[in-house]
Amino acid sequence: MRRHLKLEIMNEEFSTALMLLAVGMITVFTILALIVLFGNILILLVNKFIPEQKVRAIVSRATSGSFNPRKMAAIVSAVDITTEGKAKVTSITKV
Repeated sequence: MRRHLKLEIMNEEFSTALMLLAVGMITVFTILALIVLFGNILILLVNKFIPEQKVRAIVSRATSGSFNPRKMAAIVSAVDITTEGKAKVTSITKV
């Protein structure tokens, strides 16, 4: 009788622990999914309503002679290929 009661209490504790584990994992997954969803919506809204400013600093620096135009073209091309067109070079400075 005692052994049966002890197993019953242990099973109840395990079921409570598994329930807490499941609720915690579902909560974390839901919050992370909401963060990703709202982040993507924010990115879409910003890209739609805030236009990209055209930066002419690179062109003016290339014509001023401070950089070799071939090197600048290589840098801009490398950034474009690496980021698949998602990033733009706005300025280049010597360090």
